[in-house]
Amino acid sequence: MGCVHRPPPICLELRVRSPIEPSPGRIRDAFFDDVGDLTLGLVTGQRWRLRLGPITLLAFGDPAFDAGSWKWPITGGWLARQPGGTLSYGWRDGDLVGVVDGYVPRLPRPVYLATQGQVHRMVTRRFLLQLRGRTPPPGVPAGPVQRIVSSGVDLMLCAGLTALLRPRRRLRWAAALAAVYHLGCWSLTGRTVGALVTGQRLVSVDGSPVAPWQAVLRLAALPLAVLACRAVHDEAAATEVIEAQWTVTAGCGASDVPGGRAPCRR
Repeated sequence: MGCVHRPPPICLELRVRSPIEPSPGRIRDAFFDDVGDLTLGLVTGQRWRLRLGPITLLAFGDPAFDAGSWKWPITGGWLARQPGGTLSYGWRDGDLVGVVDGYVPRLPRPVYLATQGQVHRMVTRRFLLQLRGRTPPPGVPAGPVQRIVSSGVDLMLCAGLTALLRPRRRLRWAAALAAVYHLGCWSLTGRTVGALVTGQRLVSVDGSPVAPWQAVLRLAALPLAVLACRAVHDEAAATEVIEAQWTVTAGCGASDVPGGRAPCRR
């Protein structure tokens, strides 16, 4: 008989700094309870499966608790080539940790890494940040006056650039320019020109840099924040505006970089 090709299993670990340990019950139930919100209603969670409409994407066995983590065996589902591997969430040494180990996706590996793998990374990080919460804060929160002044400076800058370009459709150009400007500044440095002037920085709730998907989500929710007169956009993106001199770095290695990955332990 010839050799049977077996695709290599996936090993992915994501971490978020969390000085306060959530209760074991919260860690066990939170992901399946919150996955609908995390995926904007596309995926629903049951006990213990993830569904897209009538399709079971992934099915899991009953979890076991060990060394601060809940571990679910992967038993099947449309996204799994075969049963095997585990999903785990837990708290270790001041970090919330999400691990997928030994999972063999149905999709070819390059396709998985470019599609499902990116979605998994984004959803897992958002879940861990949400599970961490805002206590303790990543720094001293910026005051409302600071935030208003910073926004005013940024709007004037975008309006001035639009006036210099003199496009035919000024409102559309101004909106597009403001979107690109804010997304770029938030993702690259966490600081717009207005934030530099007023001494602020945008960070994730654990103090780590803001990922591009967080910047997009924050910008999309900004109109809701204006209507609600509260920082709904920061709640949606798991971000916080803090005074720049009090920036706290996560200090957890590559896993704390947005989308970062650390090797699983065998």
